[in-house]
Amino acid sequence: MKQLSFANNDTMPAIGLGTWKSQPGEVYNAVREAIRIGYRHIDCAFIYMNEAEIGQALSDAIAAGEVTRQELWITSKLWNNAHREADVLPALRKTLSDLQLDYLDLYLVHWPVAHQPDKVGVKTGADFVPLNEVPIAETWRGMEAAADAGLARHIGVSNFSVKKISDLLQTARIRPEVNQVELHPLLQQQALFDYCASENIYLTAYSPLGSGDRSAEMKAANEPSLLENPVINDIANKNGCTAAQVLIGWAAQRGTSVIPKSTNPGRLRQNLEASNLILAREDMDTIAGLDRHFRFINGQFWAMEGSPYTVASLWDE
Repeated sequence: MKQLSFANNDTMPAIGLGTWKSQPGEVYNAVREAIRIGYRHIDCAFIYMNEAEIGQALSDAIAAGEVTRQELWITSKLWNNAHREADVLPALRKTLSDLQLDYLDLYLVHWPVAHQPDKVGVKTGADFVPLNEVPIAETWRGMEAAADAGLARHIGVSNFSVKKISDLLQTARIRPEVNQVELHPLLQQQALFDYCASENIYLTAYSPLGSGDRSAEMKAANEPSLLENPVINDIANKNGCTAAQVLIGWAAQRGTSVIPKSTNPGRLRQNLEASNLILAREDMDTIAGLDRHFRFINGQFWAMEGSPYTVASLWDE
């Protein structure tokens, strides 16, 4: 398994288990099985509403001697209603309690979007707080406090553009080390990739398989399918593997970490086995030609009437 190394010599496995949309009653077994077959990187978030069940799985796996805490890389994310500096540590402590952990390996600001403190979900524009009222710089001070307290060994961001990272770096005392964003052959984000590499920030790829199981209201009409893409399938057939393995292997070979989600034992194993895939240069070049800058998760849900956020301002495009 390829590892991404940090300045303090910590290492993050390039392939992890995503837990977004993993249902209660399923995610416990998925995490236990993932650990049994060799996953050591688990990606979580408060808003996935399954951290307590994941925490029980982690606790039971450690108690059973299947893994040690030190062998695991656990990521979680700060939700939008806890962006004020004073709210960051309480939010993190809730996550740690649910996950039954003393610290996270990585804590991320989930979105550059702020909600009113009492609004986990948003229904109207009034439920948001504009970033000029709760700037990312303020949120980041809370994240730095989490690092100072030893509650998060590394801190970073998610869904941040080049501009937003550049702005953050002007005031950050502790630099973000990871930016988790949607990445796949139809959305390769090469400019963001190159910028983050120049600033020693790793990218983690979410929705690497196209997030086909997300809710219908989040889907565009006639959106493309990564798993049915003929170019990806031709490369899979040539390499004797699945389309999913090509997509995961491409991400890892490119130098990012990648967090495919599954609760199916067979697919969990196949996804992990993508770490053994080495794509030929011509395959990587062919995949590079698929980029369409197409987002499966376009952020439109933050741009409702009355919201201070727009899709254009979210991505700075």
